[in-house]
Amino acid sequence: MVDRAENNDVGEPVDLAGVRVWQGWLDRAAQQAMLADLRAVVAAAPLVQPVTPGGRKMSVRMTAAGRLGWITDRRGYRYADRHPSGVVWPPIPDSVLAVWRALGSDRRVPDCCLVNLYRGAARMGLHQDRDEGDFAWPVVSISLGDDALFRVGGTERGARTRSLWLRSGDVAVLGGAARLAYHGIDRIRPGSSDLLEGGGRINLTLRVVV
Repeated sequence: MVDRAENNDVGEPVDLAGVRVWQGWLDRAAQQAMLADLRAVVAAAPLVQPVTPGGRKMSVRMTAAGRLGWITDRRGYRYADRHPSGVVWPPIPDSVLAVWRALGSDRRVPDCCLVNLYRGAARMGLHQDRDEGDFAWPVVSISLGDDALFRVGGTERGARTRSLWLRSGDVAVLGGAARLAYHGIDRIRPGSSDLLEGGGRINLTLRVVV
């Protein structure tokens, strides 16, 4: 895999309302290698279609890797040390941790790598990542597969938002003043990438929880 931390072709990040987006951080070979690692994660902890506390099925399918995984069901939003099936979450792949160390922090590994699969009309409404115990650590988000329209606002609901199409291999970092920014995915662009068999987009979100 190409070590993008030492590759000068990536350039400076795009600033999207305080969120830093490194476009093309992962080249095609690195994306394919990471996808192979994720297949092992999904084999150990299968994707599920979660339900919100209000009973609404989310449009994305998800799983996780690491010490903890983020889950939602009728009991609420929370982190748990096991997949809903009862199995322990698999470890975060080294290919994913390498991105965290390069753009997130080399002083602490993340507790959770949330894996979201978007297909068809799947989307993610504006929300804050605020179930973690320490907001000093950034959230690192990796995009693989189809393009996704990423929307970012302020730390209060109703603030002005800005949008950017995220493409396969892009990495976004929510840190500093933008750590609690509202953000979401309005839609994906089906067929814009052939990385995933069957199409769609995978988003990996790395977080320090405890």
